[in-house]
Amino acid sequence: MEQIEKRQRGRPRAFNGPSENASVQSLDRALRILAIVAQGDGLSLSELANASGVPAPTAYRMLTTLEGHGMVEFDKTSQLWSIGVETYRMGSAFLRSRKLVDRARGVMQELMEKTGETANLGVAEDDCVVFISQVETHQAIRAFFRPGTRSPFHASGIGKAVLAHLDGDRVAAIARKAGLETFTAKTLSSLPALSLDLATTKERGWSVDDEERNEGMRCVAAAIFNEYGEPVGGVSVSGPTVRVTSQRLAEIGPMVRDAAVAVTAMIGGKAPVD
Repeated sequence: MEQIEKRQRGRPRAFNGPSENASVQSLDRALRILAIVAQGDGLSLSELANASGVPAPTAYRMLTTLEGHGMVEFDKTSQLWSIGVETYRMGSAFLRSRKLVDRARGVMQELMEKTGETANLGVAEDDCVVFISQVETHQAIRAFFRPGTRSPFHASGIGKAVLAHLDGDRVAAIARKAGLETFTAKTLSSLPALSLDLATTKERGWSVDDEERNEGMRCVAAAIFNEYGEPVGGVSVSGPTVRVTSQRLAEIGPMVRDAAVAVTAMIGGKAPVD
């Protein structure tokens, strides 16, 4: 019987590549050139063309495209190409995420055991929160966020914990850009309502997503800060409202806040000075 190969997740449905190593040639060449630039301390076009095996005209087009994205820089005086600032930002984002996951794992495990609910770790992006790690509770009914899951700032415990430590103008700008989509009857879909909630969050040190993203689920979160006192993400505990009751919020909140303080210290961060 003919076996039907199961399509791998991460491939388009129409993909019928000849091998596992199939690639886009132009992208492969561009990344090869980028890697060579990163290894050098300023390289000429001819040096890059020779090292990559890519014809100089083609290499130049790829370099100018990479330059447009901030991945490489060109010094007109020396006529040399060097690595761009955008690659530093990307690398820093990767290191920050890995550092957070590695350092926070033990704290999240302890938080899950103390509260009996799932502990989450998320980082702030331009217009949303991205969940990067989770320690699940052993309860049959539990919250689950696959790593890479995105959630809007205004309808996320971690998102609101982050927003609470930004100035009002920046919060308003984020709200205008991303919108305040309504997910449930409790979603804070207006800026005044959101701002009031953020003021309360900042005062007590932890936020509550009270069925604002998903009905029947509550989330308690606190912000994690970098070395400049800027909120870069957060820790949260989430679970069904039948267990994460309104009465338990005063118990869980300080635990989550203390966990976020611990992770902040572990990554060399510091809480902002009001």
